[in-house]
Amino acid sequence: MTMATVATAWTVWAALASAVLASCLFNALVRLVWRPRAIAGRLARQGVRGPGYRFFVGNLGDIRRLRAAGAGLVLDVSSHDFIPISQPQFRQWIPLYGRVFLYWFGSTPNMCVADLGMAKQLLSDRTGLFPKNWMNPIVRLVGKGLVMTDGDVWHRHKKVLHPAFNVDKLKVMTSTMVDCVLSMASRWEAQLASHGKKDCQEIELTSQFEELTADVISRTAFGSSYREGRKIFLALNEIQLIAFSTLWTDYIPGFRFVPTKKNMRLWKLNKMMRSTLVEIIENRLAAKDTDGYGSDLLGLMLEACAPEQGQAPLLSMDEIIDECKTFFFAGQETSLHMLNWTMFLLGTHPEWQRKLREEVLRECGGDHQVPTYDTLSRLRLVNLFLLETLRLYSPVPLIRRRTRSEVELGGVTVPRDALLTIPIATMHRDREVWGEDADEFNPMRFDAGGGGAAASHANALLSFSMGPRTCIGQNFAMVQAKAEVAVILRRFALSLSPSYVHAPTDVITLRPKYGLPMIITRLDA
Repeated sequence: MTMATVATAWTVWAALASAVLASCLFNALVRLVWRPRAIAGRLARQGVRGPGYRFFVGNLGDIRRLRAAGAGLVLDVSSHDFIPISQPQFRQWIPLYGRVFLYWFGSTPNMCVADLGMAKQLLSDRTGLFPKNWMNPIVRLVGKGLVMTDGDVWHRHKKVLHPAFNVDKLKVMTSTMVDCVLSMASRWEAQLASHGKKDCQEIELTSQFEELTADVISRTAFGSSYREGRKIFLALNEIQLIAFSTLWTDYIPGFRFVPTKKNMRLWKLNKMMRSTLVEIIENRLAAKDTDGYGSDLLGLMLEACAPEQGQAPLLSMDEIIDECKTFFFAGQETSLHMLNWTMFLLGTHPEWQRKLREEVLRECGGDHQVPTYDTLSRLRLVNLFLLETLRLYSPVPLIRRRTRSEVELGGVTVPRDALLTIPIATMHRDREVWGEDADEFNPMRFDAGGGGAAASHANALLSFSMGPRTCIGQNFAMVQAKAEVAVILRRFALSLSPSYVHAPTDVITLRPKYGLPMIITRLDA
């Protein structure tokens, strides 16, 4: 090869490299400068403004600063206004820009949708214009299960899973739920008895409820005990903490694939969790010839994985594993914190604790009678209490979707690939929807027969979402909570411990930051 040929080759490669570099720089300029300015200008002309885009980081720095300022706040136990701790950006920006405004996760536009009418339009859509957000940290937890799928895949998964939550199945599950709570209550009684004549004791309830709710989901959905699935729950809890801690850096494209210490730990935990689930599934398959697949959630999925000859399976094995992760997480984590906040409110409202105990004894009988699905369905005041708990302390404090293409929402044309955030916790305190007492605890607002304020705004409670993507486990969660309240109130009186510190905080789900220590007193049999 002559020197001239070499020189020509180098010239060609240099030109190609220059062209690639120029293309990358141009794309970066479009993504990081031109597009944000164009989107902000177009939305501003439609009346949608916001705190303004900052090069590359957007408003992530502002959000981190606001969250840091609220991180040390402690509330009086009579206050339910944790928004400065959990969602300080909405508390600061809604008064400035309105219920619908634009802010930025890096260079990704994010529109706050705190208007109930627009939120209903978004959540009621059946056309697929607003799919789930794949940048959501929950994806790290549950993979591509029912919670995060869209379109035909979602319909296929729902077809398999929906029968697991019909009334007949719930009636059977109720017995298992009650057994789990009775087992926990017996441990409390033994703990009280071990202190001699002392009839009350401080117990940290969050750890107790972690095991209870994990045992419920393990037994009802997977036919196993908490101890068998313990590795999965521990892994999910750690993944949840890591995923949330990386929320403000994941909007750097591709960052989640960089082998950082946190990312490598996530990969290891997911690998371990998968191997544990495969073992559970293989044990069920090994028992198929004698016991069948089983009638619980796992059994239904395995049956769908092995259809009639000549038909394609409704679910692949990878999809079954993702659904297992989804229900281990969603079935336990949200129920856990719903129960935490229910007990907190019972402890701070003794008059309601007395009312609910009277209703439980009247409808479900004394301690020697086991609550059933039918008797729990008659607990009207308990139901109202739980709905108000969900309003004030929704376990999932926000919903996030994205736009598949440019779309009209509430009279606003939203660009494609934008995020749409519905701040549930903030909206559940909107005085225009819930009345002037929106910051106060008042279960009777849900009493439709008594003209409660919630009756004038149908579907304003968004804790289980709404529309076609309403949580498939909503009835399961409500029956479980009623069973827990019924068993506990028949045996014990509860009050907050003086050591309790009221600082609700969200780590994807809303939780008591410092746990839930309560004084448990055994009632006379």
